[in-house]
Amino acid sequence: MKDYKQIAEILFPNIDKTPEYYYDKYRDRNLPEGAEVTRTAPSPTGYYHIGGLYGAIIDKFVAEKSGGIFYLRLEDTDQKREIEEAGQIAYEALMYFGVTPTEGYRGSNLLEEGEYGPYVQSKRGEIYQAFAKYLVSIGRAFPCFCDKAEDKSEILERREKELEEGNLIEHDKCRDLSVEEIANNVKSGKPFAIRLLSQGDPNKSIKIKDEIKGEREIRENGKDIVILKSNGIPPYALAHLVDDTLMHTTTVIRGEEWYQSLASHIELFEAFGLKHPKYAHTPVICKLDGGNKRKISKRKDVEADSRSFRILGYPKEAVIEYLITLANSDFEDWRAANPDEHYSNFPFSISKVGSNNPIFDFAKLNDISKNYIAKLTATEVYDLVLAWAKEFNKELAAVLEDDKEFAIKVFDIERGGAKPRKDIAKWEDIYSYFDYMFKDYSHLDIDFNQFGIDQLLARNIIADYVETFDFTADKDTWFATIKELANKYNFCTDNKLYKQNPAGFRGNTATFCNIIRVAITGKTNTPDLYSICLCLGKRKLRNIASNI
Repeated sequence: MKDYKQIAEILFPNIDKTPEYYYDKYRDRNLPEGAEVTRTAPSPTGYYHIGGLYGAIIDKFVAEKSGGIFYLRLEDTDQKREIEEAGQIAYEALMYFGVTPTEGYRGSNLLEEGEYGPYVQSKRGEIYQAFAKYLVSIGRAFPCFCDKAEDKSEILERREKELEEGNLIEHDKCRDLSVEEIANNVKSGKPFAIRLLSQGDPNKSIKIKDEIKGEREIRENGKDIVILKSNGIPPYALAHLVDDTLMHTTTVIRGEEWYQSLASHIELFEAFGLKHPKYAHTPVICKLDGGNKRKISKRKDVEADSRSFRILGYPKEAVIEYLITLANSDFEDWRAANPDEHYSNFPFSISKVGSNNPIFDFAKLNDISKNYIAKLTATEVYDLVLAWAKEFNKELAAVLEDDKEFAIKVFDIERGGAKPRKDIAKWEDIYSYFDYMFKDYSHLDIDFNQFGIDQLLARNIIADYVETFDFTADKDTWFATIKELANKYNFCTDNKLYKQNPAGFRGNTATFCNIIRVAITGKTNTPDLYSICLCLGKRKLRNIASNI
């Protein structure tokens, strides 16, 4: 029989601590009964994916609704794919969207916060090695000296044979090495990985409960999975066991792509004699592409990068509310019944997260965003647009800062009241929507033939309108003046009469108003024309008229 403790010392001569040491160091959290501890654990291999933000929202809800802890851990063990500052990007995204962790990693230039760190996996190497050494010492793990390049074809050939025979057990040949062989390999400097010595039988099943998928049966693990790479860094399986155990994570909320690995993770916990946390595998956010449903692509889809919503100028609250809707479909009904409540008061439940992959729909996001923006005051809109523009549209920022009072008046048009206008979905839309309120009118070139009149008649109509516009009159009086001018230029103000004899008139009142609207704004669809004119003032209206 092998001396497993001797093997452990050969492999890890410099590791003198045991899992018990770390269990004692990282004691149970002092939390109320039923409190959940959750974490978001991005890998710094690129931008922060919208799916990561989606999962983090669920993490935060589960923790906060139970009076628990939501922390941020940086899983930077994949050093070959790591991108500089990607961890900082993830942290900034969470902070920007208000999904603020209670403790953990605080960005690349900031101290960590909390008593269960380090919260960066690359700083926890000795801890992982202590756990790997222990597993070797009890005969549940072994060193693998196989060279990937030399053994790749052999491994593939063996796997194909096992699959053909219906045998899903994948045992590594290095599990049979003697103590002497192991010692000689180490002495000669041959690199090694540590593998779990699996005792599972994939012909048998185990029962598990997924917090989203419910009660399930899965096949036992039969693979000697790698738990420590040759560089001393663990892959996800061991890293998450160690970290979630020592940080006392109660529920691991992760994407459903991890579901296939669940059996091996459960066997690993059992090998250590540990109770595994609850698992909740969230569905993957997808999109429709040519009628087909597919996973959102990092390479193809702008919505994959959580930063894109900030760049486009979507209010962060609107993005969060949309993602909550994807997670709990009854959020819309709650929002309708509680229009003024903060979304954090929504009675979120992880059991209501569906198992079907949700479809990301920009049209739906735009609707939610329009509703959110419509409830803001003009000053709030100004402040938010200016903050966005300073970062992403310097030209607009300069315009807004040039005359703050005027800009707020512009944003106040048709704002408030029982039915506020809902046209703006994101701050990027602001300038194109309200450009006529800010731009120089000397460059306008409008074709009035679309209304059946020439340029000279249009000029006379607009000049008349501007000079008769009474800034002290109410809207009804203003509209009465519009009708008088319409009659003067042979536009019918009686729709019944106009329908009887359309050829006898240049158009009706609507046509006349559209001529004025297009002359002033360059658009056929705008907020209330009366309010626009009040906001522009006599000088700007005269400037417009002089350039027709």
